[in-house]
Amino acid sequence: MASAMSANKAELLAIANAVASEKMIDKEIVIEAMEEAIQKSARNRYGAENDIRAKLDPVTGDLRLWRVVEVVEEVEDYFKQVDLAAAQKLEADAKVGDFIVDPLPAIDLGRIDAQSAKQVIFQKVRDAERERQFEEFKDRSGEVITGVIKSVEFGHVIVNLGRAEGVIRRDQQIPREAARVGERVRAIISKV
Repeated sequence: MASAMSANKAELLAIANAVASEKMIDKEIVIEAMEEAIQKSARNRYGAENDIRAKLDPVTGDLRLWRVVEVVEEVEDYFKQVDLAAAQKLEADAKVGDFIVDPLPAIDLGRIDAQSAKQVIFQKVRDAERERQFEEFKDRSGEVITGVIKSVEFGHVIVNLGRAEGVIRRDQQIPREAARVGERVRAIISKV
């Protein structure tokens, strides 16, 4: 059982490294997306009312899940509060008003949870990739660049710029000039 668990840990880190290098974004962003996806799945499993946190160690691949609860005299919300006696079983020096960590067991992701986690990860990665592209081109307005025509859709030319894509709208093209896929083209960055 221990070897299967370590394989999953190694697999998680390998996926994070592969996505980060493929999309040219920081590995920390990918790991953060994985943590957020796991938190969402854990909330589905343990109840959305719980304040559940997840931490994935970027070196070892260890995953920790916990619930944050407030220590109170009298419990009104069992999802977010715990009485002093129960809190002191978890942390001996806990006192009223403190927030303590209640460790949770690891969860097995079902098919639906895994699909949901995958969507969260893809969305975060897409957002990070868009942000990286914006940062790369935001100060280059008015600059002449070279790219390769990727496709022509409804008269608009889609240009591959390496790590990003650009669009030359129909009204910005030279009249009666044919654009062919695979051709190199020079263009001016007008808007990012």
